[in-house]
Amino acid sequence: MTRHFARSLLVLAALSVSGCAAFSPDSGMNAVSELTSQTINKDVAFVRTAEGAGAVDARVHQLLARTLSVESAVQIALLNNKGLQAAYNELALAETDLIEQSLPPNPVFSVSRITGNGASEIERQVVGDILALATLPFRSDIARERFRQAQLRAALATLRLAAEVRRAYWRSVAGNEMVALLTDAKATAESTAQLAVKLGETGSLNKLDQAREQVFYAETTADLATARQMAASARERLARLMGLWDGGLDFRLPNQLPPLPRRPQALPGIEADAVAHRIDLQIARLELNALAKALDLTEATRFVTLLDLAGIARRTQDPEGTPFRERGFDVQFQIPIFDGGEVRVRQAAETYNLAFNRLTERAVNVRSEARDAYRVYRSTYDIASHYQREIIPLRKIITEEMQLRFSSMQVDIFALLTEARQRLASLRGAIDARQKFFLAQADLQTAVNGGGAPAGGADTSTTIAAAAPADGGGH
Repeated sequence: MTRHFARSLLVLAALSVSGCAAFSPDSGMNAVSELTSQTINKDVAFVRTAEGAGAVDARVHQLLARTLSVESAVQIALLNNKGLQAAYNELALAETDLIEQSLPPNPVFSVSRITGNGASEIERQVVGDILALATLPFRSDIARERFRQAQLRAALATLRLAAEVRRAYWRSVAGNEMVALLTDAKATAESTAQLAVKLGETGSLNKLDQAREQVFYAETTADLATARQMAASARERLARLMGLWDGGLDFRLPNQLPPLPRRPQALPGIEADAVAHRIDLQIARLELNALAKALDLTEATRFVTLLDLAGIARRTQDPEGTPFRERGFDVQFQIPIFDGGEVRVRQAAETYNLAFNRLTERAVNVRSEARDAYRVYRSTYDIASHYQREIIPLRKIITEEMQLRFSSMQVDIFALLTEARQRLASLRGAIDARQKFFLAQADLQTAVNGGGAPAGGADTSTTIAAAAPADGGGH
């Protein structure tokens, strides 16, 4: 029987060692890099050496040397944001958990010596956790699922940062355009207000019309101050997301938003695309797979939570000095009298059901988010296009006609200024409409690929310990 146990122990040890994992050269970043490249066509870097930091700094300085586009701003953030680097550190820590769960349990060696009345006894034991050894391949498989989840979480953090950078970029550029528009409007309003004061002094303009011109100047001044504050805050947020400070804060942005695309995207299968590509859904699916394997392991080991095998070698010497040796083994296991494993099985089953319902809920929400994001994208495109094709050209015609009538003295200066105020309102509306379109475009990409803010924790996976077969055993 001793020989049979020894043979079984050797077989289990061989299986365990064959399932051991080794640290990867890049701490699992290959999956993050591939997903990021396929999804948003950007590079990522996990900076762990001075050489790596130098290469990233050189790339960032190269991108900052010219006026930033939205794509270059995203690339700088993915290379330079320290919060994203911290997410990659969490991935490296997750790999250490994988390695730990893939190693066989260390045996325990003990030596005891007892003497008295001229007799002595020396006993040596090597104790191994047979149950942990036997279940090691299953626990390693679960740990690999967890590590794959960690890789997807790192990719999700990357996409979230990219989405936030896009939003901050469009807000900042729109802020610049609004500031430029209101700066010109303020200069015009100031000249008009000064003219109104002079005309009022000569009696050519009544107090009501004077007040109208002065309040327009005052309101435009206040609007300009607000626009400058909002543009400065948007720029600061963009700088934070790109991880810039000190000398990097003088980056250049365009003065106005780009024109609308000639036609909007047609995405008839957006729901299917979102369900297939959303990284948060992939994380939830992997969590469900890991919980299913943990449930199977818990059910298989419900009655046995402790199984230790000890090899014993004992050397005894009697008072007459005659030595003799003894060898044997000791098996220790827990008798499931009071706890037959029902609690652990019920916990594992309910945790699996919880994750299943969360995944189903998230899939439903993802489809709805995709539909809504596309509707907003199309409506903002239509509104911005309406401003660009209809309202602004008509306002230009009206302004030109008013100037002709003013030149021929058919209208006075104040009718021309009234039209200028109305044109200013239309131009502000057009800038706001284009900003909303580009923000909606960024949100649409987020709805398909993932990267939005967590929705009440629904997109974070349910986490439980990887169902070890014994309390504290996994070793």
